[in-house]
Amino acid sequence: MKKTILSVENLNVFYGGIHALKDISFSVGEGEIVSLIGANGAGKTTSLRAISAIVPFTGNINFNGQDLKKYKAHQLVSLGIAHSPEGRGIFPNLTVMENLEMGAYSRKCAASEIKKDYEECFTLFPRMKERLKQKAGTLSGGEQQMLAICRALMARPKLLMLDEPSLGLAPLIVAQIFDIIRMVNSKGMTILLVEQNARMALKISDRAYCVETGKITLKGTGQELLDDPQVVSAYLGG
Repeated sequence: MKKTILSVENLNVFYGGIHALKDISFSVGEGEIVSLIGANGAGKTTSLRAISAIVPFTGNINFNGQDLKKYKAHQLVSLGIAHSPEGRGIFPNLTVMENLEMGAYSRKCAASEIKKDYEECFTLFPRMKERLKQKAGTLSGGEQQMLAICRALMARPKLLMLDEPSLGLAPLIVAQIFDIIRMVNSKGMTILLVEQNARMALKISDRAYCVETGKITLKGTGQELLDDPQVVSAYLGG
């Protein structure tokens, strides 16, 4: 069993009178890809937003031995959590390079170390290097998603949270994005993935949880859920 880096226990979130998350519990082991799959509105994005202290919650979220209730959203990057949000959340009026600089903003280290990380990002995302001086808002959807992931990586996180990285992208670009997620993970990055494209997510996941109407209804390895008749029927078009 891999060392648990993130533990979520009995997580509840309310939006006014709406009970969005109902006693959700899950964990992420160091070096794993763990996916949350489910229909739109099931509570997947809300789970990430709670971990990132963007929405108030009850329950317990523990990251590397730290109780996340004690932290505000802006402190979590320094703690080691990077969140690439649904909709990408890039700065459209800044250049690609300026977006990447924002990703590294909180780091206190030598410029040479940050430069090395830029180069690593450019190895993973060659297109970013070609477009460094281009305004981020003029990039294609796929390029914007690459930039969002790249910017999150520039924070040098221990946990990378990706929310709907395939949303609105052409199948060929989706395949590229998932290849990149695999490569990032192969270098030791722990990833918590929220994704409506259940088949693609489960294929690359060590473990996964199925979220329905704010509850976890199934869990297992990626392959176990790929083979599960309920998952096949509900999410894989079987």
